Amino acid sequence: MQVRNTFSFMNKSNLLIAILVIFYTVGIVGLLLPEYHDYFLSLSFFNLMLSFGIVLIARKSKISRFLLFMLVCIAYGFIAELIGTKTGLLFGDYSYGASLGYKMYGVPLVIGVNWALLIVSSASLVNTIKTTLFVRSVLAALLMTLLDVLIEPVAIESDFWHWTNGSIPLYNYISWFFVALPIIYAYFKLNLAETNKVFNALFILMILFFTILLIF
Repeated sequence: MQVRNTFSFMNKSNLLIAILVIFYTVGIVGLLLPEYHDYFLSLSFFNLMLSFGIVLIARKSKISRFLLFMLVCIAYGFIAELIGTKTGLLFGDYSYGASLGYKMYGVPLVIGVNWALLIVSSASLVNTIKTTLFVRSVLAALLMTLLDVLIEPVAIESDFWHWTNGSIPLYNYISWFFVALPIIYAYFKLNLAETNKVFNALFILMILFFTILLIF
């Protein structure tokens, strides 16, 4: 029975990774084709929600606690972005465009989902490293920050958000790291972090997605 359950989960994981690869590949191709660019850009919300659904399906343990924590991450990310856009105290002076869908108080609701996805996927990548909880949290926060370096130029070009002075401040990346660190630390501290190849694949796909769009 244990062998059958393990085999079934492996098949499920591979299927979910295949779905992610297909959607991200189609997204890259669509965004690189001028005649389809705007249409695929309008699907950014659905791509994030699809990724969120796949992450929930791929979770191996503590499903109810994990879902609750994901909702906390969504609220945490949304509030951080709300403070950022309204005060400039976090990240710098910026505002959101129209490409990420419905906004509340000027912040897209889906941006919190993006935070949740980045937190669980970056934590999965470093979870197997044999070191302290704090060091793993720092490494995961660094991964999130490095990914943001790739995201920023593409986000500006795609009308996700724009910086008031037209340039990306170093302060944005510093804020990203320190805002991400406590929520990632809590994720590890609550023993919710798991090494999951679907989560790993999602993070790697996001890196490839924004790298390719940045180059081309």
